[in-house]
Amino acid sequence: MLFVLGRKNMHKLVKPIVSAVVGLGLAASAAIAQEDPVKVGVIFPFSGGAGPQGKHVSWAIESMAAIINEDGGVMGRQIELVMRDDESTPAVGVSRANELIAEGVEVIIEGWNSPVTLAMQPVINRAGIMDITAISKADPILSGEGNPLAVRFNSSNAQDGEVVAKYIVDNALTRVAFMTENDAYGNGAQASIQSALEKMGHEYEVVAEEKFPFDQADFRVSLSNVKSAEPDVTIAINANEGLGMPALIRQHSRSRVPGQLVAAVGTVAPSVIEVAGEAANGLIGADIYFPAVEPFASNEANMAFVSKTEELHDYTPDKFMALGAAALQIWAKAVEDTGSFAKEDVAKRMRGGSFEGTILGDITFGDNGQLNSNHYLFDVVDGEIVVRTGS
Repeated sequence: MLFVLGRKNMHKLVKPIVSAVVGLGLAASAAIAQEDPVKVGVIFPFSGGAGPQGKHVSWAIESMAAIINEDGGVMGRQIELVMRDDESTPAVGVSRANELIAEGVEVIIEGWNSPVTLAMQPVINRAGIMDITAISKADPILSGEGNPLAVRFNSSNAQDGEVVAKYIVDNALTRVAFMTENDAYGNGAQASIQSALEKMGHEYEVVAEEKFPFDQADFRVSLSNVKSAEPDVTIAINANEGLGMPALIRQHSRSRVPGQLVAAVGTVAPSVIEVAGEAANGLIGADIYFPAVEPFASNEANMAFVSKTEELHDYTPDKFMALGAAALQIWAKAVEDTGSFAKEDVAKRMRGGSFEGTILGDITFGDNGQLNSNHYLFDVVDGEIVVRTGS
């Protein structure tokens, strides 16, 4: 039997079929979109003097991404890392940031050199992308001028300055020499130490002040000037951990500069000691993370991170690596908590917020986006970092 449908009846039949097909198509598209990976941008120096350290940070972020992906990803989506080398150069950093913006990343984790971070911040901010500074320490990074929703994991120059100043005061050191990287980071670090000394009411004299560019590796003339000033303590402020800081440590030892050599907070990783060799013995520093020292040694999240990094890269993570990994871990937690990848929502959750169960322990951010950190003094003994008990 043949049925002939009129135009009116045909319309009634076709319309629900089309609607059903379109609905199925939209649902399928939504399902596919839900399964698409979430792109995370990473910008660090992978070449030049800081190249080895930048690569190590990328390893740590890869390890954390693997942990998160094995646990189901972020909002049900796997993390895909998109990495770029900023070459420790502000203009290159800006170019790399624009590349990641074009890639459609949801967040950018960046920052070894403060000048590079400060150059990238306004570019990333204008694109409406969450920008997390893992390591760069200059105080203007949190001023709001380049990024009003800034978040930083490494301790600030102001926090670090108080630690070094307290060491000087506690040991009654009065003749102070500075070997300072001549950029936003180095000058800010020195200013913070001196500001803290003044607040503590400590009487001291700057007997020598030597400035140098980030890529300098020959400090013999500068150290000769410092030696002639006969300091009680020399503060080495050098973020070039792949080249500059090890060279400064070696040359300081060979120059037989009197007094104690103290490294600015966070500038001495195990890789620096390895390159500096025996000259590093006797060096004093301070930092905020050690993989096998309490309270980190018994932290389950940290233990899992250390294990994964050693599994994937045969390398035990240092403080810088932990900061890069923590940046990804806590961003992912903030996304899950807010149910959104939106920059404003995630930044609001992080700035002034608290998080439990991270590789850094239970943590809290200041309202300005600065992670509140605990500092630990250490000595280098027989090529190893030995944390001072109760520091």
